[in-house]
Amino acid sequence: MRNDSRKPRQHSSHISGFTLLELLVVIAIIGLLSAYVGPKYFSKVGESRQKVAKAQIESFSKALDNYRLDVGRYPNGDVGLNALLVRPVGVARWNGPYLQKALPMDPWGNAYIYRIPGRNGKEFDLSSLGEDGRAGGTGEAADVSN
Repeated sequence: MRNDSRKPRQHSSHISGFTLLELLVVIAIIGLLSAYVGPKYFSKVGESRQKVAKAQIESFSKALDNYRLDVGRYPNGDVGLNALLVRPVGVARWNGPYLQKALPMDPWGNAYIYRIPGRNGKEFDLSSLGEDGRAGGTGEAADVSN
């Protein structure tokens, strides 16, 4: 017969873990990766704000076109884009609201600019002044318009 009594295993008193050098190497690698990826990621944020502004301006332009089809003209400058949400005084054929939600600010927290008549032969201008809030500019500070 076989003796099934088992002997308890002896545990080593040596505790395994990471050395300080190994931890420093890992931290250095993470730092290098973040230094490489970080600027590329944050440059995309500016591009995405420009794209959001263009999409919103396009959406407002379509809503303004629908307003014109119903009313026969674009809203005047005094009423502006609010005419897409609330019936202006004296407008009989208004069939809105033409936007599902309240007018948002541009991606930089500024109001969109509506101008009628528009420049360069356009019926209206709809624009955002970009990050700097001033006309002109390049990159993220560039104006976005219809």
